[in-house]
Amino acid sequence: MSVENSNFVILLGTKGGPAIRTGSTNPTSNLLVLNNRQIVVDCGLGVTRSLVDQGMQLKDLNLIFITHLHAEHYLEMGSLIHTAWVAGLNTVVKIYGPKGLENYWNNFLKAMEFDIAIRLEDEGRPDLRSLVTIHEIDEGEIFNEEGIKVEAMRNEHPPLVETFALKFQTEKNKIIFSGDTAYLPRLAEFAAGADLLIHEAMLEEALISLFKRIGNTDDRLMEHWLRSHTMAPDAGKIATKAGVKTLALNHLIPSDDPNFIDDDWHKAVKPTWQGKLIIGKDGLKIDFT
Repeated sequence: MSVENSNFVILLGTKGGPAIRTGSTNPTSNLLVLNNRQIVVDCGLGVTRSLVDQGMQLKDLNLIFITHLHAEHYLEMGSLIHTAWVAGLNTVVKIYGPKGLENYWNNFLKAMEFDIAIRLEDEGRPDLRSLVTIHEIDEGEIFNEEGIKVEAMRNEHPPLVETFALKFQTEKNKIIFSGDTAYLPRLAEFAAGADLLIHEAMLEEALISLFKRIGNTDDRLMEHWLRSHTMAPDAGKIATKAGVKTLALNHLIPSDDPNFIDDDWHKAVKPTWQGKLIIGKDGLKIDFT
């Protein structure tokens, strides 16, 4: 994959929730390319294979952002880094994410202790433990390197508290990831004038059938969806108020019900957003200038 003089994002996994089923999309992960820098945003199940399928050399992995600690956003982070290591990684991977992420990484190292130790001795690889730095984030500027500035804004995704929207900005471009969040009008100010707003979305009329399909939970799951996520029309309201150039719906709930298609998402958003709308698909590349 050539990233020289390119600016784009690839939606690697567009499914809301950690489960996968026959024919379903993958949980949340993204590849953002800015100023020739390859940036992974969230590491849901399938991220490693998806990056390879897009042509990324895993040994080039160097920058990861995690929005919050729900499984579909960080479950495969350890496996991604380990696989990059055995693929030739020998430079530091910087990871920015919420409090608690370092605990996950330390426990991953513990779980893989035997494999790591034997590869150090038998294969002469660099020590994986020395190749990762984890930076705990809070609101405000969290990264500023090579012409790329990243800001975090705490969103609303109860019961979690350490959960963030992210703004990636260069001299020319501004890209916003909403993260998982309830409808949050102040996100419009954070996203003002962005080239691209990637916002989570639920399709209200599809929730009952999804709830029945899951089948092993009680009313608390539905209550969580309703208090912790954003209906598609409300994502449109944010995009309109922010004056963004393009709105992309991602972390779709549901993303894999054949009874609901792109037209249903467009119909839901049309009353609140008349601009360019993209319905997320795994592997979809969105260019911006």
